[in-house]
Amino acid sequence: MFTLFQGLLGLAVMVLLAWMISERRTRVRPRVIVAGLLCQFGLAAVLLKFPGTSRLFEPLTALVQALQQASAAGSAFVFGFIGGGAAPYAVTSPSNGFVLAFQALPLVLVISALSALLFHWRILPLVVRAFSWLLQKAFGISGPVGFASAANVFVGMTEAPLLIRPYLAGMSRSELFAVMVTGMATIAGTVMALYATFLEGSIPDPVRHLLIASLISAPAALLIAHVMIPPGQDPAEPQAAPLPPPEQLRYHSAMDAVTRGTLDGLQLWLNIIAMLLVLVALVHLVNLGLAWLPAVDGAPLTLERLLGWAMAPIVWLTGIPWAESMTAGALMGVKTVLNEFIAYLQLAGLPEGALSERSRLIMTYSLCGFANIGSLGILIGGLGALAPERRGEIVVLGLRALYAGTLATLMTGAVVGLII
Repeated sequence: MFTLFQGLLGLAVMVLLAWMISERRTRVRPRVIVAGLLCQFGLAAVLLKFPGTSRLFEPLTALVQALQQASAAGSAFVFGFIGGGAAPYAVTSPSNGFVLAFQALPLVLVISALSALLFHWRILPLVVRAFSWLLQKAFGISGPVGFASAANVFVGMTEAPLLIRPYLAGMSRSELFAVMVTGMATIAGTVMALYATFLEGSIPDPVRHLLIASLISAPAALLIAHVMIPPGQDPAEPQAAPLPPPEQLRYHSAMDAVTRGTLDGLQLWLNIIAMLLVLVALVHLVNLGLAWLPAVDGAPLTLERLLGWAMAPIVWLTGIPWAESMTAGALMGVKTVLNEFIAYLQLAGLPEGALSERSRLIMTYSLCGFANIGSLGILIGGLGALAPERRGEIVVLGLRALYAGTLATLMTGAVVGLII
């Protein structure tokens, strides 16, 4: 009973936190809040509790495993033993032979190429349009906003706006903000399979949970975006703008799609390696500086401990027991200040007993989004290039989008905490 109260209180507080900094508090429509919560609870209940739905994800799990094996074969062929191939010497410590950059991260290249191919074959656009239709009916939003929000579940925060580039300049402030928030509150398919690889063994069926997390965070993002920046005037009917054709991702042939998708994946692969190297180094530098301060409770101060204290109350609202809130809060803080990649690595590496199985699931959902400082720069740079005439407005909305995206993923964690 207490966990029910805890989760419901969390949802109310997160909506209240969004409303407190709303630009037009009197314009907030209760219908959108109700629709967002019903959509979240409905999707979560059907996908997590409805008998037989878990079987729908079995082919997806098998596909991810096949992609992992294929990526491992390619890495071993190109990089040899540092890519997972047979070592030319006797290995005395197999646990130390894992090289993240050459054994796990190459999966990004394969997923990127495959995504481009699926776009060329018009498979992904069909899925995106179906989900877009659902969001338009539930929230009364325009076609381009629904299309971009749905696309964010499957592609990145810069690729989704690319699909509606002709509409960006004419969007209202509210619509532009909604596109930015859904990008912050979801993750791309190119990294979803990668995160599932890290979480294997830490939570059951990680592919299924990560996909569900991204799906149900989209309505939460639209809810929070509407509360923070509602429309200037309440439209009587949803805008009738047609859905944009995916011309921006048009390829000349299947081989062209694979080639360009691979090159895009290469850029992402290099970005991930560089950001991980620098961010881990910066955290280490901060911890070296904090080590000069007096110890607290018999342990030295670290960035992780400070983040845990700061974020413990907010993760408690998602349904995490207070005894585990410091550990969970540290993960949420790492995700916000650094990125979800490092947070998922830390979640997978937690010692047994640090978080219960239920808390691990809640945190898997709460961490599933691009809302972090690094992604903020990517979002501003990408959207600013697509709509240069609105760059100033995009910059102003950037921190608000980060705040809103974090609230949206925390709402998703709270909903899942009430369902499981």
